[in-house]
Formats: sequence, C-alpha cells, structure tokens
Amino acid sequence: MTELASPAWLAGEKSRELFDAEQEYLAPGAQSFALFSKICIDRGEGALLYDVDGNHYIDLMAGIGVASLGYAHPRYVAALQKQVARIHVGSFTSENRSALVRMLAELAPGDVNRTQFYSSGAEAVESAMRLAKSYTGKDEFVGFWGGFHGKTAGVLPLLGSTFKHGLGPLMPGRYSSPYASCSRCPFEKSFPACDWACVDFLRKKIELETSGNIAAIIVEPIQGTAGNIVPPIGFLKALRELADELEALLIADEMITGFGRTGKMWGVEHEGIVPDIMSVGKGFGGGFPMSGLLIRESVAFAKPWANPSGSSSSYGGNPMAAAAARVTLETILEENLVAHSRDLGEKMMAEMQRWESDVPIVSDVRGRGLMIGMDLVVPGTRTLLDKKITRWIFDTLLSRGVLAMIYNPEVRINPPLVIPEELAMEALATMKDVLVEASEMAVHV
Repeated sequence: MTELASPAWLAGEKSRELFDAEQEYLAPGAQSFALFSKICIDRGEGALLYDVDGNHYIDLMAGIGVASLGYAHPRYVAALQKQVARIHVGSFTSENRSALVRMLAELAPGDVNRTQFYSSGAEAVESAMRLAKSYTGKDEFVGFWGGFHGKTAGVLPLLGSTFKHGLGPLMPGRYSSPYASCSRCPFEKSFPACDWACVDFLRKKIELETSGNIAAIIVEPIQGTAGNIVPPIGFLKALRELADELEALLIADEMITGFGRTGKMWGVEHEGIVPDIMSVGKGFGGGFPMSGLLIRESVAFAKPWANPSGSSSSYGGNPMAAAAARVTLETILEENLVAHSRDLGEKMMAEMQRWESDVPIVSDVRGRGLMIGMDLVVPGTRTLLDKKITRWIFDTLLSRGVLAMIYNPEVRINPPLVIPEELAMEALATMKDVLVEASEMAVHV
C-alpha cells in the first residue's frame, strides 16, 4: 500500500500538553478514539464539543451512545444541580427514583414492569444472568458472534470477537452462535431464501454442544460494537419462540438500542416481542453512569436474586443517578426525540445509501433511527478496508471538525438524539468529501 500523507490534524498545544501529562500516570487501555485524537475536551453544547484550544467538533459518537441529550442541556443541568445540592448518594427511596420506576413500567413492553438499577452495563448484564439462573434453576447461556455485553468475567465468554483472546480460562456454560448479519452471512446464504439458517444452526448447537441446561438467550436487537448490524425482521421473534421451547428466558440487551436510539423507544418494538429481561444503560442517564434491568413481573421475584440485598448495587439508582435518568427520560418524551431519531435517521440513511454508488469504498449502509452503520471496503470487493486508511479517515475528519467512530472499517454513527438536521447533514457532507479522497487512496492498495 502506498504511504498515506498525514492529514493536517494535530491536537492543539494545550490538548497535547494535558494529554501527555495524563499519559505519565494513566494506565493503558483507554478508549481508542481518545488515544487517537489526543484532544482535551473543555465543554459541550448540544451536539458540539469544544476542546481547550478552542476547536469545535460535530459529535457523531455521543460517547458511544451515552450522551442522548447531548451536552449542557438546560433541563439536565438544572436537575443535577438541584439534586447535588440536596443529597447525592444512598439507596433509600427518593422522589426521583419513585417517579422513574413508574415511568419505566408504563413505557416498557407487555408486563415488563419491575426495575432494578446499576451503574454500568456489564454490572446490569451480570445481574440479568444471576436472575435467569434464579428463575430457571439452569446455568448455561447463549449469545452471538459480534455480540458485546461488557468485559467482566461472567459475560466475557459471550463476547463474539477476538477481544477475549489471552484472557482465559473462560467461565464454562457459555456458548456463542452466528448473529443474523445477512450481508456477511457465515453460511453464505441470502435472506429470505436462507429460511433462517442461523436460527436452525443455533437450535442444533444447543442440542449438540450444551448440557441442555439453557437459562437464557441474550441478544442485542441491533449489534452495536459489531458495526450497528441490523438483523432482518423476524429474527427476534424466532429467538423468543426458541427461548420458550427451551423453557429459558430471553434477555434483550438494550444498552445502546434503548430510549429512542433506533427510532422507537426500545429496539424490541420493531418486532413487537416482549423479552423476559431488558438490560438498559448508555443514554439512560444522559451521561451520568446509570444502568438497569427491566423485568417481567413473573420473573422479578425469583430467589435468591430477589432476596434482600440479592440484586442490589451500592451506586445503582442513587439520588443523582435517579435525577439524571428521570430528567433524561422526561426530556426524550417531551421533546419528541424518539420521532426525531426516526425521521432524521431516515434522512441520514437516504443520503448515506447514495454513497454506495457514488463512493467506491462505501458498502452496506444500514441502521434504524440514529443508530447507523456502514462498511468501508476495498473498491469492487467486500474485503474490509485496511485500518491504516480508516485511521487516516478518522484523523482527517477530526481536522475538519467531525468526530466519528470511523477508525475501523465497520463504521458506527450514533449522534446525540438532539442533533439538529442541519448539523447532521453538514457532518455527512464533510464525511463524504473525506471518503471520496480515501477512495482514491484505496485503489492503490
């Protein structure tokens, strides 16, 4: 491959000074985009971020789906300022938490009406697995290739990627099967002619590889970390039916898909299914560390999970977290951000899908709402683009004022739900220009 000319981007002097000082003491392993950019963020407003050198960036990441209300939303700021001046920690009932659990019960599908709170996604998913064991009396779990549910020991075996290499031995009783990722079907079939080969394979895998003791199937309605992979309609319904056949629970991991991200309040709503447990987080607290489980009434009282302190968390649902989640959810509803996500997402998708014929490296644009993905490929092939080129794209976009998860060839676009149409389309116009330039480089690979 020809050498890539470095883009004009270099983090400003103040950013580099603070970044370098931090690296003297910060342990390795921070988020890739933070290490690549080397910028020090000073503040944010709406869907814009400003660094300490005065540069601003259109944010198409939202902290990987966390900043649902963007930055410095007046309602959010006022609610947290009010709460922190009163009380910020503790597990006692608070007015905000009491109101929040009622709101969640009213918004969740079917008889999913019980909530427990945590402070991280992995913590919530680990709790969901403990609850599934408590309810079913079983101890095996099935996830999917490309899946991501956290990095802790209980869920690490369910990571459908090479991330877990070198981290063994892994907890037993965990199995992984191909997701309905149709553009890269491991069975080399086409939908719908495949007649759900991935589901048939999963059924056979359970029959032949497990001890027949499946407590739950865990699935993301749209796989985020894998590149915002959207399964065809019918996949979640098939998993619901399989879980029922196995007398197992269905856990929908809605960490990214929840709270309007996909153009509906919940990702499962696109198929109208009711999971037994939903894990939620990311945009739930609008940026404050807040996660939780939404649980069917019939499942929530299973012991030992339901014993006093059996499902609790020191930080989960504390007064600050409850205040953040309540004001976030109220703002999403009152400002019609779910509909905005749907409508703007459709416009962004339509624009990006045109790139498939206009920009040689763009392939398989996909998504729902403001959860959009695409692949960057060697022109004329389905081979993913070399990461040297995608890193150049990331750096160049940053130099032109756009922050996006585009340093890998499986691209994820997850802007704040509040992003205005004009700003989103401006960012896409810049992105297209950079991708056209990168296409010219890719032909020399």
